[in-house]
Amino acid sequence: MAQGKSGLDGIWRNDSDSVRIRVAPCGGQLCGTVVQASTKAKADAAAGGTLQLVGTQLFSGFRRGDDGLWYGRVYVPDIGQEFDGTIDQVDRDTIVGKGCLFANFACKSQTWRRVAGAQK
Repeated sequence: MAQGKSGLDGIWRNDSDSVRIRVAPCGGQLCGTVVQASTKAKADAAAGGTLQLVGTQLFSGFRRGDDGLWYGRVYVPDIGQEFDGTIDQVDRDTIVGKGCLFANFACKSQTWRRVAGAQK
């Protein structure tokens, strides 16, 4: 169930705080949409073909698996491609998003931290 009990709802930032996303229910699943981005992050995304980074869904269609991980699609704006991905909630304020080219091959992870005091 995505709504309320996911523990993931809220605003999250990457480690460099160049991108912030809002994780929220979307159609019975979870999605993460960019709500703030640095000038460099916007330029990198534009070079990859994503002209409007703010408003772009980086996480889409995530559903909780029996193993506690969340499974869905991860969009990488710097290269303009989408991959199968997982979200692992390490603790209340830390998640790790991982996208893989296929199966568990050619994967990249990114840590996201909850923004304290940010409105959902």
